[in-house]
Amino acid sequence: MLLVLIGGFALSQAFRTAAAIMAPSLAQTFSLSPQQLGLFAAAFHFSFAGLQLFMGMAIDVYGPRRTIVAVFPLAIAGALVMAVAPNFGVLITGQILTGVGCGPAFLVCTVFIARSFPPGQFAAVNGAALGIGSVGLLLTGTPLAWTIEAASWRAGFVALAAIAAMAWVAIFVFVRDGTAAEGPRQALNVGAALRGYGELFRLPHTIGIFALALTTYSSFMALRGLWLGPMLIERHAFSLVQAGNVAIAISVVGMIGPPLFGRLDPGDRSRRRWIMGCALTTAGLFVAMAVNPGAAGDVALALAVSLLAGFGTLQYADVRSSYPPHMTGRAMAVFTMAMFLGVALMQWFTGAVASGTAALGFETYGAVLGSIAMSLGLGVLAFRLLPAPQRHAG
Repeated sequence: MLLVLIGGFALSQAFRTAAAIMAPSLAQTFSLSPQQLGLFAAAFHFSFAGLQLFMGMAIDVYGPRRTIVAVFPLAIAGALVMAVAPNFGVLITGQILTGVGCGPAFLVCTVFIARSFPPGQFAAVNGAALGIGSVGLLLTGTPLAWTIEAASWRAGFVALAAIAAMAWVAIFVFVRDGTAAEGPRQALNVGAALRGYGELFRLPHTIGIFALALTTYSSFMALRGLWLGPMLIERHAFSLVQAGNVAIAISVVGMIGPPLFGRLDPGDRSRRRWIMGCALTTAGLFVAMAVNPGAAGDVALALAVSLLAGFGTLQYADVRSSYPPHMTGRAMAVFTMAMFLGVALMQWFTGAVASGTAALGFETYGAVLGSIAMSLGLGVLAFRLLPAPQRHAG
């Protein structure tokens, strides 16, 4: 059942990274500016992140299967809306629908794992789930580029909708209610659930965890999910398929990182230091890309960023161990919301940076990559200076 649920997460990964390969074609069709491309990519993540708290409530009340079976069809509908979009406004509407539909995709996996496996196995199993689910990134590399070149970007959205429909059918058929992962049905009390989230934010260490979560995954997604294709095509004259090949390589490396860091998890005593070290190293890699080290350098650095992005597994483990068991579901929902809200903000922000620097005559991608590095540094600073969980004190 976990593997089938991961199938839904894989499609969520595909939808959230499609913009990196779709961007040149969409920009040409609708005459989009870099800022509009950033808004298009961000729309998925704004809608995805904005509903995480309510997805967490639904999962607690109705269970993972009922929640994703009810919501995921919106992702299929959104892809079809984008496939027939006559203008930018309809394109954004489809992206929002897709973001809502994918809202519970990874959260159901995380809650399933937290409820079904011993705490000591959480980091390893969750890392494996992240790695397997990253196969969705492969779809938005060379295969999507081939589809666009052979047919059109509209055919790309139709193909994604068809694969998502197959994933939904698999979840409907193979995942069952009444498992240990779902628990008994109970009445939905929105007021009580929101008060529970208030309890979470009254804990002083929540803000630091939230602040870093805004910047870590979003840095990788800004590269892989938006700027990779345009950067390789405009900076280094890659073809769309060549950029897709690089995206495939980055995606394969990205599948290695989460299970690797899950196995390397140093435990509660050292985990937060590892997290900060990985985030700062990633910021350094973005600085190196910002100075344009050449095509080979950009590709090598992007591969390194992809591998290092797997340290997000350590962040999930940190959240899992920072709250009592009765708050785990809410904590995971808030952390996931922070991650994807961060992706939305980063893609919108870097789109604005790209438009602004282009108007001033600066190299677009140097400014974009430098701004990502700066955001990561600020996230680490907040994580370091704001209160840590009591278990880490001293």
